[in-house]
Amino acid sequence: MARLNDNYLKLKAGYLFPEIGRRVKAFCDANPEAAQRLIRCGIGDVTEPLPPAAITALHRAVDEMAVRETFHGYGPEQGYEWLRAAIAQNDFRDRGCDVADDEIFVSDGAKCDTGNILDIFGHKNKIAISDPVYPVYVDTNVMAGHTGEANATGAYARLVYLPCKPGNGFIPEPPRRHVDVIYLCSPNNPTGAAANRPQLEAWVKYALAHEAVILFDAAYEAYLTDPALPHSIYEIPGARDCAIEFRSCSKNGGFTGVRCAFTVVPKSLRAATHTGERLPLHPLWLRRTTTKFNGVSYLVQRGAEALYSPDGQAQVRALIEHYLGNAKVLREGAKQAGLKVFGGLNAPYLWVKAPRGVTSWQAFDKILNEANVVITPGSGFGSKGEGYFRISAFNSRANAEEVARRLPELKW
Repeated sequence: MARLNDNYLKLKAGYLFPEIGRRVKAFCDANPEAAQRLIRCGIGDVTEPLPPAAITALHRAVDEMAVRETFHGYGPEQGYEWLRAAIAQNDFRDRGCDVADDEIFVSDGAKCDTGNILDIFGHKNKIAISDPVYPVYVDTNVMAGHTGEANATGAYARLVYLPCKPGNGFIPEPPRRHVDVIYLCSPNNPTGAAANRPQLEAWVKYALAHEAVILFDAAYEAYLTDPALPHSIYEIPGARDCAIEFRSCSKNGGFTGVRCAFTVVPKSLRAATHTGERLPLHPLWLRRTTTKFNGVSYLVQRGAEALYSPDGQAQVRALIEHYLGNAKVLREGAKQAGLKVFGGLNAPYLWVKAPRGVTSWQAFDKILNEANVVITPGSGFGSKGEGYFRISAFNSRANAEEVARRLPELKW
């Protein structure tokens, strides 16, 4: 008989967002009238149209595909050179970061890459993960067999959890013990916290001292409004020797339904073999990419390239300003409701403390049933998320204003 991957049986319940979807569907089926006024501030999906520059580029690329002379079939698995060059120049070299074009790997999503990157790491690594944290980091390690079983709180054996709480500004500190692989997300999903330069310097110092690798998820870097905050881990000296960075076009260019992202793997970054030999990770990720991936479509890459044009950059900034404007509106509404609010300043997410004695899922149910608004329960992001919930600012301004009006009407 064929054998399944037993590691999947360790996973706790369903993945967070499908579970939210199931609960919302049940509510809508039972309350068709309330369903008509439902506003979704749960999953972090964008709502506004693509930037016009991307639309124009997509149409032009479609027309090219209709002519033999300009038709494109298989492209380079790691991305077309013109897109990689635009990314490396605009996102990194213009900020003083030493990133070469061929250190960029274009993909169909940062979520995919943060899971797929585990293909090039061994099973004996000690892995550190923030708590609360984006669930994909945990679940993909469980699937890959890097953990033991989960305990009653949902924490998995063999993972090192780094608590994120108000006392540390929801940015984890380096542990006193040794770890080999570290997941960092800034601006953070779900808490909306953004790491400052000293905090990232401390992590780079730790990683270099312990010969560890930082997996730095910067999918929301475009939302950083404070000029003092680093947009890339590579703004920190020494980071090229200890960090892989993940970026996405989803939340800046609105590409959640189009799919384009990229991962940066510096050529100087190394890890050890079972014999102790230190080898570069860049050729391993290149081999993994060219073996398991056929590349992002030509059409999508042309659309992504257009985001780096002068018009595209201005349109992306307008999108970011729209969603951050929503966040400001939602922050005020939550504060008027008497709730303690974090985030929403350098990120599109608000991290809200539920009233005393109210669990995350109780807050979810109350806000869904009484305000007809979907939020995300904090406990779905880890045990330290219990007692909090996340509100997404990805929505129309009218919806954000309506949610801000409804929240103070709740009777806790």
